[in-house]
Amino acid sequence: MVDESNKENTENITRIPFAPLGIIAMESSKELCEKVDRWLVQWRNEYVSQENHYLYPGYKKDSFIISAKCIRFNNGEGKAVINDTVRGHDLYIISDVGNYSCTYKMFGMDCPMSPDDHFQDIKRMISAIGGKARRITVIMPMLYEGRQHRRVSRESLDCAIALQELERLGVDNIITFDAHDPRIQNAIPLIGFDSILPTYQIIKALLNSEKDLIIDKSHMMVISPDEGGMGRNIYYATMLGLDLGLFYKRRDYTKVINGRNPIVAHEFLGDSVEGKDILITDDLLSTGESIIDIALELKRRKARRIYVAVTFALFTDGLDKFHKLHRDGVITKVFATNLTYRRPELRNAPWYVDVDMSKFIAYLIDTLNHDQSISKLLDPSEKIRKVLDEYKRKRGQA
Repeated sequence: MVDESNKENTENITRIPFAPLGIIAMESSKELCEKVDRWLVQWRNEYVSQENHYLYPGYKKDSFIISAKCIRFNNGEGKAVINDTVRGHDLYIISDVGNYSCTYKMFGMDCPMSPDDHFQDIKRMISAIGGKARRITVIMPMLYEGRQHRRVSRESLDCAIALQELERLGVDNIITFDAHDPRIQNAIPLIGFDSILPTYQIIKALLNSEKDLIIDKSHMMVISPDEGGMGRNIYYATMLGLDLGLFYKRRDYTKVINGRNPIVAHEFLGDSVEGKDILITDDLLSTGESIIDIALELKRRKARRIYVAVTFALFTDGLDKFHKLHRDGVITKVFATNLTYRRPELRNAPWYVDVDMSKFIAYLIDTLNHDQSISKLLDPSEKIRKVLDEYKRKRGQA
């Protein structure tokens, strides 16, 4: 049976690929890559059976994942090894640089891999390809050093340097999700760079999870946790037809703690939130302190239910505070994508909803491998309107 949603996304695709497709799944992204691979295998089988076209060599496979791995020596040094041919392939290297569950042995000690380690392995893998691929695309869902994207004083420009390194190594395209500042692409103006927002997938997950939302300005509101996230939240508010509020961070610029000026207070700008469901969206949830402060302030202002939606849920300080907030009725649910590692405790939490992005990544890879435009995939406005209209129609809100 043909996947109708895929047919809609690929209806204009010619079936002649740019080159044989190959996916290099770094250790940090094995689970995500296996899901992506299953979608691609399914769709390619459907294309072949439905269209009866000339079968381009390597177009249909049982798996598009290339056998490759990064090996560590006992002193911590490493190397990348590719076991399958990649000559003339259209390669997609997928790596989650935030996956701290990956470890390696160094002098007998178990060392968790840092973002630096993961990025070094990406470069090793490109080196192992040895210039034999037809095209290389790096899919790095959480952009390496994306939070160190600009210089304020005598500071390093880590993200720009990393992107330029990939360009020099021969990477043709870089795909990331919800970059902290998409303007970082100015560091590499001569190669492809796309920063994609998972807005549609998060809204769909919210509507599938919560069956009693009344999505209008009288019952619901979107809140931006800071001024830097206004663009993202304006889009959510516009697509959902809701009002927008803003918290801005008042900082103490006379002090620096953990590399940042400490937040003195979160000041609110916007209409009354009393009795309304609240949706707070952000790119990542690190310690969660800002979200906690904002949620408590919203509850003090008599908000009803509070939903948090982020692209990357890191929870660097653990989950205890969020468990308590959920028990106390402060935060109802947290939505986050599977683009980065989520510890088992988080995935099993009753207040957490995992947003699967594997099908969308498969769409991206399939479309690019056919050398077609991804513009429709980058603008989900029409799909959001459809799923929202269907939700309202079923609940008599239309």
